Amino acid sequence: MNQPSQDDSLFDHCPWLFSERASDGQRAAQQERQRWLLAGPGQVLLGEGCFVAGTAAVHPDVLHLRDRSYIAAHAYVTDALRTGADCTINPFTVVRGTVTLGDGVRIGAHSSLLGFNHGSAPDLPVHQQPVTSRGITVGDDVWIGSHVVVVDGVTIGDHCVIGAGAVVTKDLPAWTVAAGNPARPIRDRREPRGAKPTAGAADLAEELPAFAETARAQATGLLERSWRAGTGRYVDRPGAEPTVRAHCDAVEIADLLLGDAPPQLSAAEHVKRLRALQDPATGLVPRFGAPAPLPGPAGVPDGDPAYHVLCVGYALDLLGSSFAHPVHAVRTTTAERLVPHLGALPWPDRAWHAGAWVDSWATAAHWNRRAGAEAAAPGALEALFGWLHTHADPWTGMWGSPTREAGRLQMVNGYYRLTRGSFAQFGLPVPYPERVIDTVLDHARDPRHFAPGRENACNVLDVIHPLWLCARQTAHRSEETRSWAANQLTAALRRWRAGRGFGFGPTPDGSGPGSEPGLQGTEMWLAIIWLLADVLGMADLLGYRPRGIHRPEPAPLTKD
Repeated sequence: MNQPSQDDSLFDHCPWLFSERASDGQRAAQQERQRWLLAGPGQVLLGEGCFVAGTAAVHPDVLHLRDRSYIAAHAYVTDALRTGADCTINPFTVVRGTVTLGDGVRIGAHSSLLGFNHGSAPDLPVHQQPVTSRGITVGDDVWIGSHVVVVDGVTIGDHCVIGAGAVVTKDLPAWTVAAGNPARPIRDRREPRGAKPTAGAADLAEELPAFAETARAQATGLLERSWRAGTGRYVDRPGAEPTVRAHCDAVEIADLLLGDAPPQLSAAEHVKRLRALQDPATGLVPRFGAPAPLPGPAGVPDGDPAYHVLCVGYALDLLGSSFAHPVHAVRTTTAERLVPHLGALPWPDRAWHAGAWVDSWATAAHWNRRAGAEAAAPGALEALFGWLHTHADPWTGMWGSPTREAGRLQMVNGYYRLTRGSFAQFGLPVPYPERVIDTVLDHARDPRHFAPGRENACNVLDVIHPLWLCARQTAHRSEETRSWAANQLTAALRRWRAGRGFGFGPTPDGSGPGSEPGLQGTEMWLAIIWLLADVLGMADLLGYRPRGIHRPEPAPLTKD
């Protein structure tokens, strides 16, 4: 007995469902489609159980599909394609020129395998140049992610995995995991994710899920520990004063560990209280009990209101809401005001302060775009990224300079804040990623900040995030990065205090929340642990993924 008929578009986009769910009429239509292809004019051979979507543009000179191979909706196939068995060319994929696939090849949507090329000699216009084809060969058991481009002449060995968005310009040996533009080998697929087995990797594989289970079991209690029912507000830790950040940290922790709003209030009440904090005239959020903040010369003032743009905005986002008003102080910033202010920031000796300002301004622009308002005055956002690109130091990849007192601390910590709110949040590649890795790894050896007992959440986060971010563009010094991450991850897991969470950690000048466990330290270390684990290929063992301030993906323009 046939299953109920499915919409034809389901099978065009998910052809692997056709054999089990298609109606008799749909099977007849597919047979007619294949008969039309077999009739030519190209040389066509189709194995058992093959499927070619009716919306695919398939105009080959040679098309050989072995058993259970599929061409999905809106694919564009020309010239000579030969596949093994169990291959899938997914929707909107382009396969042109001479392309040969082994068995079990999966090609993600919107990818292009271009097995031909045009000449480029100067004596002819481009459209008159001769076309050449060395061909593309893909081995068995290969996964090519979405939006990948493979150029002519490339051979991809058996069992390879090509990360989404890669541009493959050179041959890849068997078992390679590759990513980037141009694609570079990241690791051998036969080894644990994270490349060479890292010292203690087996122990970490056991410790990570155990830690996450413990943290989830204790999450409600540590949130209750910082809740003051009498005032209806959160404190960072017992004995501290209520702060806006503490409320936002509670929301982030609850989302990570409980997948819900903090249980002290309903989600609707959390949203109501956080939205009410915003000053409607400027769009900024003051401290509890403080007057409405005045905008700075280019929109965002210094101090807590600058960070509140981040933490309140993302807390509301996690709760399925948003600011009640645009951040007018940034929405009205012009490029003519912004550029001089960027140049006047204290990059030489206070690069963290400068980077934090950029983080806040760019995040405010992001929230404005999410709300459907102008991010800033026309041209201001473009001026920001133009200034950052033209002022990044090609020797360090950063903005700012080392200082005698703190070494690279200000520069690296400022880099994290700046890139978090700008390049990472907007999904743009950072300039000079190899130089950044060199600078950050050199800084991570500074005993003033990373000797045992001296690490704090800020300093570790500000190293691992740049290393993690740049690793998406390059495999430069990847083994050193993984080694540092493994050591830090082992130490971080030991810092959890039963029922109380994480302490922020020591700071030489006594600033910050200190080593007493609290919401800020817990929120930051949970994100740090995820980043460290992800560099090692172990983040999935945690069962959580940051979605707020520390989200690994670019922030979307619409609500998730």
